[in-house]
Parts: sequence; structure tokens; C-alpha cells
Amino acid sequence: MDIQSIKQRFGIIGHSPLLDRAIDIARQVAGTDITVLINGESGVGKEVFPQIIHNLSARKHGPYIAVNCGAIPEGTIDSELFGHEKGSFTGAHESRKGYFEVVNGGTIFLDEVAELPLSTQVRLLRVLETGEFIKVGSSKVIKTDVRVVAATNVDIPDAISKGRFRQDLYYRLNTVPVYIPPLRERKEDVVLLFRKFAADFAEKYRMPALELDDSARQMLMNYRWQGNIRQLKNITEQISIIEQSRLITGAILQKYLPSENRDLPVLYGKEPQGGDFSERELLYKVLFDMKRDINELKKLVVDIIDQGEISHELKREHQPIITQLYKEIDKAGQRLHEEEADPHTEPIVLDTFYAPEVMDESLSLQKKEIDMIRKAIEKHGGKRKNAAKELGISERTLYRKIKEYDIR
Repeated sequence: MDIQSIKQRFGIIGHSPLLDRAIDIARQVAGTDITVLINGESGVGKEVFPQIIHNLSARKHGPYIAVNCGAIPEGTIDSELFGHEKGSFTGAHESRKGYFEVVNGGTIFLDEVAELPLSTQVRLLRVLETGEFIKVGSSKVIKTDVRVVAATNVDIPDAISKGRFRQDLYYRLNTVPVYIPPLRERKEDVVLLFRKFAADFAEKYRMPALELDDSARQMLMNYRWQGNIRQLKNITEQISIIEQSRLITGAILQKYLPSENRDLPVLYGKEPQGGDFSERELLYKVLFDMKRDINELKKLVVDIIDQGEISHELKREHQPIITQLYKEIDKAGQRLHEEEADPHTEPIVLDTFYAPEVMDESLSLQKKEIDMIRKAIEKHGGKRKNAAKELGISERTLYRKIKEYDIR
């Protein structure tokens, strides 16, 4: 089946090369059992592509089910996907089959897969690698033959770096990636979609269809559709119902477009584009690192003073130097701000670079740190691993600080 036939069958509208590329990849992988990961912003229509893959595959006569992973509570997601045995948890009055057992021989679409809890991710990885799973509350291994297509609007590499998604699962899901472009990358399709939605709503509400003048068409194509197709459809319906005139001008259309979204940059799970922007980010990092190093230097001086190896007179002598360093960092931050900040956005706050704390204040900070460590250890019943996680430090660092501060 060619791309145009697929568009007609599944109601896909547009001529964008990026859209055609996504459809072509889905068509090519449909005949295999390869796992597919669909990437794209919210509202781009990711849910259509698993249907394309399923209906063009050898599994087309088998079951197909779409699961919104973000809509199922964490406490029941394992039961929903893998089933449970009677009495395995409170409320489990009878055994239940999970989706992976029900859809055996078919295709399962896991939407918002990045919302899965880490424990469920481990179970999913086993299914993908071995085709086996175990029901909640059971010890019996069950085999299943299911094709998995997953989708997400989350930047998964970023979620991996933050410990919210397993790297091995990502590589297993991302065997073949399919990228669905947002509307701002397929501007030529926006007017076509508007006309389609306008015709649908005209039929639904029994009224003449909307028409666009040149200014409205240009405005539609230049607008940054952060909600993508879903947002465009919603606005088309609003205009169809509210406006008496069937000819929509730029002035009329502007009333329905949220002004706060207009002309603002939109980043979707990617590194900032452009050398200047990346350089500015690096300069910010350097400034923050400088501030951190100064604070560590101040703490070191305090420790030396406590051990009697340096006089308080010498401490006061060096305080102006540290204060001046803060001032220089502050000036650098302001210059960077003036040169690079977008005039349409609010000023970027670089923390408080000029914060010349008195050396003696570090002693009170040390006391606060000791109190926080004690509270974290007490909260977790003496389990230092959990306490370290609560404090946002490594377990090794926590052991060092407990020994350093002689915390009992």
C-alpha cells in the first residue's frame, strides 16, 4: 500500500515530507515484529501510527489494544498490564488476565510509556526480551506473543539522566524510532487541516463551512501551535460555533489565538539550537561553578580557623577579596544577561551571585546540615541509603559527613 492510500484509509491530512517520511517508516516496519517507539509532541496524532503498523502487519486479524500508561494509577498498573491472582492484594477478589495475556498474537500500544513506574519498566523489559511475564501474586511464568508499539512526548534521554527511565528499556523500545513532526514543522498542512475540521463541524452543526482570507491563512501558518492538531481542531470548533460571519479574517482569528504563545521559542526535548545559545548556557554553568568553588573555599578557611592554624585577623583580611569575587561574578552575569537575553521574555535570574556571607555564618550552616542529616536518618529508621537519597547526596558522601560531624 502506497503512502497516499494509507493517508486516505486512516484519515491523515497533509503533504509534508516529514509526515510522509513517518508514514513510510511505519509502512516498512509493519511487516516485521520489531518494537517501535513513536516520538512527538502532545497533539500531533501519535495514536494513528500504531494502528497503521497493526493493520498492515500479519497480526491484523489479532487483537489490538491501546493503553494510556499515564492514566492508570501506579498501584494498579502491574495488574492492568500483567494480571493478578486472587487474593494477591486488597480488593483482588478473583484472578484477572492482564493486557499482555489478552492481546496474545496481536499488538499492544503503550501510550505515554515514559510515565511507567520503574518497577513496571523492569517487567516490561522482560516481556520484550523473553516474551515472558508473571502475574501479580503468582510464581508461574506465562508466555505471550505480543508486538509492542510505544509512544511518548517526553525527552527520554533526559528522563534517563534523572533516573526516571531505564536506559536498557529505552534501547529495547527504540529499535525503530518514528518521529511525528509538530504543526510548526509542517506549516503547509495547517490550512488543509483547518478546512477539514471546518467542513466536519459545518456538517455536525448544520451550518455553512468557514472560509479564510489571505491574512487569516498567513496567521494560521505563522502561529506556533503548541497544542498542535488538537489545539487547531479546538479553535476551529470555537470559531465555527461563535462567529456569525463565515469568512474569517486575520482580525477575527487573532481573538482565538492565545497571545502568550505567539512568537515564543518552543523546545521539544532537544538541546538548544544555535551556537550562541549553547555558549550562553556554558557561561552560566561557569558562573555557577565559580560561586560554588568560592563557597567551598570559605568553608575550608573556616575549618582551618577551627583547628587554630590561622588567625581571625587573617580571616578578616581575606574577606574583602571574597566579596570582590562575588561582585565580579555578578557583573559578568549582568553583562551576559544584557547581551543575550530575549527582549520578549522575563529576565533570567542567575540565583544571587553577590552574596558576601560573613565567614562565621558557615558555622550555622554546618549546624543546619547536621540537623538535616539527623532528621533524614531518623525519618528512614537509620537506613543510610534512603537518607542519602532523601538528602540528594551519594551514600558515600553521607558516610563521610556522619564521620566528619561525629553524628550518632
